[in-house]
Amino acid sequence: MSSSKGRGNPNRRKTSKPGPSKGTGGQKKGLSGKGRTLRADERPWHKAYTGEDKPRKTQWKQSKERAKAAEEGRSTNIGRPKARRDRRDDEPELILGRNPVLEALRAKVPATALYVAYGTDLDDRVAESVRIAQNRDLPVKEMARRDLDRRTAGALHQGIGLEIEPYEYARLDDLLETAETSGDTPLLVALDGVTDPRNLGAIIRSTAAFGGHGLIIPSRRAASVTAVAWRTSAGAAARLPVAKIVNLVQTIKTCQEAGYMTVALDASGEADVFDLPVASDPLLLVVGDEGKGVSRLVSQHCDYRVGIPIASEVESLNASVAASVALAEVRRQRQ
Repeated sequence: MSSSKGRGNPNRRKTSKPGPSKGTGGQKKGLSGKGRTLRADERPWHKAYTGEDKPRKTQWKQSKERAKAAEEGRSTNIGRPKARRDRRDDEPELILGRNPVLEALRAKVPATALYVAYGTDLDDRVAESVRIAQNRDLPVKEMARRDLDRRTAGALHQGIGLEIEPYEYARLDDLLETAETSGDTPLLVALDGVTDPRNLGAIIRSTAAFGGHGLIIPSRRAASVTAVAWRTSAGAAARLPVAKIVNLVQTIKTCQEAGYMTVALDASGEADVFDLPVASDPLLLVVGDEGKGVSRLVSQHCDYRVGIPIASEVESLNASVAASVALAEVRRQRQ
């Protein structure tokens, strides 16, 4: 009789152990996520961390550097985000693009140089721009396209750029003296919150057209006389002095002490501009932004608040259009 020792039970059912399922990494229970990856400013061990529990070593190092910078008279903004630097009024400005450059040259915007990149297609606009620049004895400088890219910080320039001279603002005292000695009744315009340079250029043009002697603009939160304003003024910016002031309320008080009647152009004014009783007096007309209008504080310090009647309550006038209507009416009453 044969022995079955060591062979196992031949009648026993043979089954295999189930293996790990897909996506478990060989583990019975599978893998579980650890959450999102933290940003650099959320990791306490990272140099970009900005939380309250920032490593004391980093805080101590930056405070020490700030103290040293203060002693040496340097900037103390160490370890703090850098603010975007705006272009200063005494820095030159570049007009880029074939149409804008040609329009600026036609408007006789004061410029220092015309830049043309090598290999630029000399179409009619570029050819006319070069011709106008040469007739005005304006330097025409050719440069490599990569150099023009670097000079314009990668902006779209179409191979041509015009460098504009910084605008020279007048002093308020000089503006008042010019208006006083002009031989006509003084007429000045002040802007409150007008931030669009195209509106500024159009108001400069209207002020010059209707006999104004100067324009007053705030130094903050307001448009400056840039290349866009120059072009929109159609050359009037070269004839009309513009003063930049710090405090508009104080400027209104200064004009009142000089004998001016101050009028705020406001949609909610007590009277219409067509019934203005002081149009023939020395006048300072204050024009606000189309949306917000003249600010409450400025309006309170003016002698009169007048509006322009319009047919529909839904419609509103652009700041430059409103200024033109008011200046035209003042001119009509004075004549």
